[in-house]
Amino acid sequence: MTYSIVACDLDAGHWGVATQSKFLAVGSVVPWAEPGVGAVATQSYANPAYGPDGLRLLREGLTAEDTLARLLEADDGRETRQAGIVDAQGRAATHTGTECHDWAGGRTGSRYAAQGNILVSAATVDALAETFEATSGPLAERLIDCLAAAQEAGGDSRGQQSSALLVVERDGGYARMSDVVVELRVEDHERPIEELRRIYGLHDEIFGKTPRRMWLDVDEALATELRERLATLGYEGELADAFTSWTGKENLEDRVDGIEQIDPVVLEALRSRT
Repeated sequence: MTYSIVACDLDAGHWGVATQSKFLAVGSVVPWAEPGVGAVATQSYANPAYGPDGLRLLREGLTAEDTLARLLEADDGRETRQAGIVDAQGRAATHTGTECHDWAGGRTGSRYAAQGNILVSAATVDALAETFEATSGPLAERLIDCLAAAQEAGGDSRGQQSSALLVVERDGGYARMSDVVVELRVEDHERPIEELRRIYGLHDEIFGKTPRRMWLDVDEALATELRERLATLGYEGELADAFTSWTGKENLEDRVDGIEQIDPVVLEALRSRT
């Protein structure tokens, strides 16, 4: 009753997993990832040990295919399991046991493995794979797009309940002191993928990075607009002080560097609040 995609962007140094299920808090079970090592999804009567054990084997240098073979060999319940793995080089492997409930299956391609069980049809897994192959940009956004396409293609035959997104990068997370770039979970929701996309937008607003070349110069006209909008929100006085106070309250301080230029995401946030 779950579908997932594990994937990587080797150029960005990102590995990740996205999943949706008619199951409470799917993110607490399915997704596992480690930067420079790989990513694992474990589902369908999931064996949670596949996550840490799979990453350990990948860390030791085994390929995705060999790692999956070792996990299955040691598991008497292998025929009830489903799993997908991507390794450090983007090689992929997927497994669907003979006792997984129909429709169940998976497919792999360059830098991804897609799988699902208790699905309406194979079209759900095909949509995961084909969307990943057809898209570009940040891995997190591509993975959400994959989930949305899979749901549109039929999804879990029992319906929707929870979703999750995990993306890792070495020292790419909070304050550059964490490997977790994105870790978001929708535990129980009528439309969990839509909700996942919504909270990812909030996450990106706070923690995303806009290339400096895309920042806007704060000329006289824009400075006047900023003062007026900040005053509407109760932030008056020197522009730099008012701007710093407001962005701090909104947790946007990591997108601020003085007042000579402004990140367009911050500007849009200010405009949307006034």
